[in-house]
Amino acid sequence: MMPVSIVGEDGRIVVSSPYHPNFPARARTLGGEWDAARRVWVFEAIEGERVKALCRDVYGEDGNGAPAGAVGQSPSGFAEAAVALPHYFGHRQRLRERMMAAGPDNLPDYELLEMLLFAAYRRGDVKPLAKSLLAQFGGFGGVISAEPDALTAAGLNFAGVAALKSVREAALRLMRVELQDRPVLNSWDNLIDYCSAQVAHSKIEEFHILFLDRKNLLIKHERQQRGTIDHTPVYPREVVKRALELNASALILVHNHPSGDPTPSKADIAVTQDIKKAAVPLGLVLHDHIVIGGNLHVSFRDLGLL
Repeated sequence: MMPVSIVGEDGRIVVSSPYHPNFPARARTLGGEWDAARRVWVFEAIEGERVKALCRDVYGEDGNGAPAGAVGQSPSGFAEAAVALPHYFGHRQRLRERMMAAGPDNLPDYELLEMLLFAAYRRGDVKPLAKSLLAQFGGFGGVISAEPDALTAAGLNFAGVAALKSVREAALRLMRVELQDRPVLNSWDNLIDYCSAQVAHSKIEEFHILFLDRKNLLIKHERQQRGTIDHTPVYPREVVKRALELNASALILVHNHPSGDPTPSKADIAVTQDIKKAAVPLGLVLHDHIVIGGNLHVSFRDLGLL
């Protein structure tokens, strides 16, 4: 039977061994991954002692043919190869431990982004990528909200893009729950936070609608239109039609100004009045139209435009 080989390779542990029915399942409990092309098992270097113990238990060898209880000293063996570890060896585990001990709110943006990228990049140092993304998109919110194509162009792989998009959606759904559990008009700060999270980082104008029931609880939030950098086509008839389909009693309109200036334009004011004229005869109340511009916002109701 071929001997068991345990070697260090790029900060990982590579195990080459004959097939044993008990090995695969136990290897996976240690985070092992099967590399079918090379027919080897690959582990994080931090699991070194546990991997050696597993090999002793299953094969009666420490690695590189050393009997159980012996310490392998082959030039190609784990004992020597594991010394040459990359600078980021153990960083992921240390970061996870620090986050759990101190809380995620104590992590700087680049480390929180690293945590999200760990699932997409099973090996290597993702800190440079995290810092590069933050610099390119202007902060954590910009990274999370960036379009998939832009993230890909910035060097993120497909799994990374999917991870960031799922995290953003999870955050939005968590915020949406609060608007569904209590009257929206009594949760104004939460409403503004939610609307800002939806559209503040978009590079083009988007027109959204919040449909409310008779108790002003959120029924549904929909993006009706996406436009250009400074214009979104809005059709009052379609807005009212959708409200009736959802059996809504009230509406809140939301759109963004990518320029960062939330001041309503003449077109914004005109379309809002058109929607109100179409809604009122059908018993629909237009509570407000909120314009988001970067970190700022304005309310049509506060401005006396409704």
